[in-house]
Amino acid sequence: MHSRARARTRAAVAVTAAVAAAVGLTTTTYAASSRPSHAASGRSEAKTAQPERRASFDARQGTGKNARAAILRSAARASARPATRRLEQSLGAQALVDIDGTTGTPRLVARLDGFLTPPSHRLPRRIVMAYVERHHAALGLTRADLGTFRFRRSYRDIAGITHLSWTQRVGGVVVFGNGLQAAVTRHGRLLSLSGSPVSSAAPAPSGSRSVASRAAAIRAARKDVGDSARPGSRDVAAPVLFVTAQGTHLGWRTITMSAAHPALSVIDAHSGALLYRRPLSSDERQQEHSTGLAYRYFPAHRPRGGAALPVNYTRHGWLPGNATILSGNNSHTYSDVNDDNKSEATEEVPPLTPHRWNYRLHPFHLPGVSFCDNPFPCSWNPNKPFSWQVNRKQDAAQVFFFVNNWHDHLLRSPIGFTEAAGNFQVKNRTGRGRGGDAVDTQTDDGANTDHGLPDGGHIDNANMDTPPDGQAPTMQMFLQHQPGTTYPDGDPFSPTNVGDEADTVYHEYTHGLSNRLVVDASGQSTLGDVEAGAMGEAWSDWYAMDYLVAQRLQADKHGTADVVLFQYDGEGVFLDRTEPIDCKVGSAAPRCTGGSTGHTGGYTYADYGHVVGIPEVHGDGEIWSQTLWDLRDAIGSRRSEALVTRAMELSPSNPSFLDERNAILMADTALFGGHDRNTIWRVFARRGMGFFAGSLGGNDSAPGADFHTPPANHRRGSVHGTVTDTTSGKPVAGATVTLAFQGGAGRVNPSTTTDAAGHYRLGPVPVGTYPKLIATKAGFDSVTTSVTIRARGTTKNLRVRRDFASASGGASISDFNGPNFDGCGPEQAIDLSQSTGWGSTTGDDQGTPTNVMVPKFIVVHLPQAVNLTQFAVDPSATCGDGGSASTAGFRIETSPDGVTWTTAASGTFTVDDRGRLNPVAPTAGTNGVRFVKFTILSNQTPDFATSCPGGAFSGCSFTDLTELEVYGNAAP
Repeated sequence: MHSRARARTRAAVAVTAAVAAAVGLTTTTYAASSRPSHAASGRSEAKTAQPERRASFDARQGTGKNARAAILRSAARASARPATRRLEQSLGAQALVDIDGTTGTPRLVARLDGFLTPPSHRLPRRIVMAYVERHHAALGLTRADLGTFRFRRSYRDIAGITHLSWTQRVGGVVVFGNGLQAAVTRHGRLLSLSGSPVSSAAPAPSGSRSVASRAAAIRAARKDVGDSARPGSRDVAAPVLFVTAQGTHLGWRTITMSAAHPALSVIDAHSGALLYRRPLSSDERQQEHSTGLAYRYFPAHRPRGGAALPVNYTRHGWLPGNATILSGNNSHTYSDVNDDNKSEATEEVPPLTPHRWNYRLHPFHLPGVSFCDNPFPCSWNPNKPFSWQVNRKQDAAQVFFFVNNWHDHLLRSPIGFTEAAGNFQVKNRTGRGRGGDAVDTQTDDGANTDHGLPDGGHIDNANMDTPPDGQAPTMQMFLQHQPGTTYPDGDPFSPTNVGDEADTVYHEYTHGLSNRLVVDASGQSTLGDVEAGAMGEAWSDWYAMDYLVAQRLQADKHGTADVVLFQYDGEGVFLDRTEPIDCKVGSAAPRCTGGSTGHTGGYTYADYGHVVGIPEVHGDGEIWSQTLWDLRDAIGSRRSEALVTRAMELSPSNPSFLDERNAILMADTALFGGHDRNTIWRVFARRGMGFFAGSLGGNDSAPGADFHTPPANHRRGSVHGTVTDTTSGKPVAGATVTLAFQGGAGRVNPSTTTDAAGHYRLGPVPVGTYPKLIATKAGFDSVTTSVTIRARGTTKNLRVRRDFASASGGASISDFNGPNFDGCGPEQAIDLSQSTGWGSTTGDDQGTPTNVMVPKFIVVHLPQAVNLTQFAVDPSATCGDGGSASTAGFRIETSPDGVTWTTAASGTFTVDDRGRLNPVAPTAGTNGVRFVKFTILSNQTPDFATSCPGGAFSGCSFTDLTELEVYGNAAP
């Protein structure tokens, strides 16, 4: 059977210390990997036989900090084109010119205070293409490139903005992901241009192909996500060109909806290598009427929303009057208890009596569970096989109501998630739906995967998998509370049906909204795993609670913090989220505890990566959702719904929080003539997303916060200085220096490169204090600092530290034991990045659970002999494993020749050492070192010998290391 990691929550963020240690809250990234399936990553580390969700991967972006530095250097060169500079200057003081360093063309061109063109009566398509033709050189395009564009789509949103997109075709093959996107207002003003089009791309390369057919491509893509290679009925593939800075690849674009973890992937047709992966899981005639009963919020909710009330499915257009199963225009709902993604006859839900789905919840009174009847009813007994059958049909009817109700809410103004925008329904009058894409809604998913009970991969969970428009999404609702555990110490989630709570279903469905609106020129979602992923979680929270408060189902008393998500889960606010969504900055409300930030009150951009102690989309998403709640308080529900939704449609690819702040400002310009501009700036500045805040894009997990609104004056200055080596004091040539800034003063994230003497100069930029000036270079740790830029100029010298063990600096892995998992291999431990790492096994190479640890080692061949001064180690688990897989006991040995070894250091890492580079001082073997051997002696599984192999810990199967660094001086 299959399981999917929960889109709603990936960690229980406030449980007892013992449980938190077991859960392993430091697992932050999912490396591109085709390793065997292992422990499910959700609320616990319960071991299952199911594959895990793989992380997003994009070969165009490379891996590690040095790849990002190369992209910044390329963007700086492209931004310096005279034609591009002239365009930037012509757009005024609040221009946004964001150049994609991979393509040298615009990721986004816009203004925060106006439009790119004056009003026009011409057709929107002509307005856009006339602008592109007139400014093609500034956009990094040639006249020949204009012939590669193929118009794909145009739709007018409910605010009158026309959204257009063009794909590109070279040599008869569609280019993946790149193209043109534009927005034109009802008055014919060009609002924005984006899409990162490619210029002078080569046609498809020739040569033998290891992946020569659609079926072979689907098999490769399914294998990559850890699933059976056998293609399913919902899996598709098509040829594409995949353009990178290094060249053009012929590939297969696949969508594997039949896999355990559906994904959109690109497989290299020649080599079979993975080029791209994005997980899709992360919302009348007189006749007989079909009716049912449904809660508006959740069972027994007080004062409203907790009683089962009648609802007329037919009158709403959800079911025909003669329906016999829950399959209508917007949803086919059934109980996929065996999790085969098919609706068997026994899993369908017929009416209780003709035309009436009047199923009522039959409460379970469980004496050992304090939650049951105190205050809310439980719906099954986790220790009694098949007890879920009692309320199976009731839950399906309830979820059917929620899904249809949410479809209609998102469809209505001012949100306007319409057919043209890509919503979910069978009847697509636009003709783009190719048969329609109503939600494939699966309730009690996997309830019968372990002899009448759910296995560890089908519990305490919910998800929504969203492919591009025209293919049906899948929503799965699980049972809650792990069989065989106590409540709340063993598992704090109540024995309920997760689909019985409105905000859970609305949250999951809204992932569909954001993944259909934040797209590239081909209509593929661009939401990544870091800042964009956090916003995805936040949007889902915000839309759900915005509706429930507006419907007076959820209290929102001024001056309190009472808007709590997922109350029916068991412990309310401190289980799925750390704070209520309406916590204000500086609030002293008892519920506004501050999570793991060390302060109380609401969150700001300065808390990114710290809400739950690590960068994590649900924790960091609370920053964005609380900010949007402030916006709602400031301008009202309907106005904020309009701005937030339109901003999604105006988003650049894989947006950061600041990209989306800017999109909201652009939406305000288009919808309301900039009426709320000052209010929007005040709201975001209060939350640390002010004028001087900086992020290096949607994958930046360490952005810089600022609390200022735009300055009244337009004074400008520059910053210059020298970059030197921390150890030797010598100047560092070829380092990339970037000022992270998206405040709308022209070039986004201005960058430059140091000369032979290590000198750099950046500017002119607005005068003020910037929180993030960063220097990077291959083979060196990056350095980030704040800088105050004055009108007369500012000197800021920077020092970077050489890591002799880094692959980009010339080091290599000369030996290792254990398996070499694609994307999680030993070389990932020396890539200067704490977002990727080496994932190995605990015992045999297959990851068979064991209670006998087989030490795993890597040998790093340094590029030259080094006199060592220090090591640095991040022992964290990686590759989707729980925290128990983190390195504990270790030994570091050194050698001048790879033959004779000296133990230089040893020790044990603990939970407190995860997520950071820990300094380790060598005690011997420091001179003339050419080889460094790191051995993992044990991992952080609690009571390993007794907990494994039968315990619920990743560490029983896998053992990981995120990063090893080596410092010192080049030996004579």
